[in-house]
Amino acid sequence: MLYFFVKEPVLMARSKVAVLRTRPETVLDDYVRAMKLAEIDKFIDVNKTTILKDNISWHFPFPGANTTPWQMEATILGLQSIGNKDIVCVQNETVVTRAHKGEKLNKYDIVFKKYNIPVLYNFLEKDMKWIKYEPKAEMKVLNQIFPNGIMIPDYFFGKNIVHQPTMKCHIYTTTTGAMKNAFGGLLNRSRFYTHTVIHETLVDLLKIQYEIHSGVFAVMDGTTAGNGPGPRTMIPVEKNVILASADQVAIDAVSASMMGFEPMDDIKYIRLAHEAGLGKGRLDEIEIVGDTEVAKEKWGFHVGANFAAKYGGHPLWFGPMRHMQKFFFQTPMVYLFIFASFAYHDMIHWPMKGNSIYKEWLEESQWGRLFGEY
Repeated sequence: MLYFFVKEPVLMARSKVAVLRTRPETVLDDYVRAMKLAEIDKFIDVNKTTILKDNISWHFPFPGANTTPWQMEATILGLQSIGNKDIVCVQNETVVTRAHKGEKLNKYDIVFKKYNIPVLYNFLEKDMKWIKYEPKAEMKVLNQIFPNGIMIPDYFFGKNIVHQPTMKCHIYTTTTGAMKNAFGGLLNRSRFYTHTVIHETLVDLLKIQYEIHSGVFAVMDGTTAGNGPGPRTMIPVEKNVILASADQVAIDAVSASMMGFEPMDDIKYIRLAHEAGLGKGRLDEIEIVGDTEVAKEKWGFHVGANFAAKYGGHPLWFGPMRHMQKFFFQTPMVYLFIFASFAYHDMIHWPMKGNSIYKEWLEESQWGRLFGEY
């Protein structure tokens, strides 16, 4: 059993979040500027390896669902600009997403090749092993969800991590961002066991991150944001916004507010993390830098529900069928749900609707045209 504690979280009295309006012609420079405005040099140990943790919500290149190639490229440039040269990308899979497919279809492979960035996979034993970890901080739920021990990748210890989420809604957490991005990297494929207590889980994972990483930072892409039942069946909306911060709670709070939600009232994981002292969830305690007026926008996003969530996920995770979770998700019955999710998203939604939305975005959106240039 490995015990490893790098340092306590380093957060300012008023956490700083950089918000910038951007356009395709300047987006790389704008990202680097946002990272510097958020003082990345104070939070990343340039002498340590930095893990790029991208966000592949769907292997298909659905607008707003995944880390963008310019977000990936600019993050690399921003890290290099402060002297951090040892950069790798670590990817994970879910029961319904494929990392290699997502890496190629979302054009990260082109960026990796350009900057000679190695890619590791937390589900491949040749790249890293899963070890039992006993957190120093008190866990809200993870010790109960995983009574035989919390397993996390050994490779993550002692390294910086930069999360690369997008601004979008989520059917289970209302919004998803920097805090949710740790979900796939730190927990294995059994992480869906935590869905009923997903908000508490995200708080536990942030505590673990502050224990094991030498630095934690986030860059968030809102060039095309996702309204509606995310993270895959959304309505893409061009918003031309990027964010950066070392405070994972604060960047999620600002993002949620811009999307039209009240961070401390509508987003439980933000409130719990704020109350635990892991970051700032109250907007009046966050220092906005950059284009401060942009951060005041209210987009009026709403989550709603898709067919899979309405008739599958919500009743089982949060509704009257909660008592049957072990039968459905911790027995071979789980493969029925995995296939149903795959069939709904990949065999029905993508060919019937998602692909046409993607093609329209490629042709009509300035960000779609930039994507086509990679």
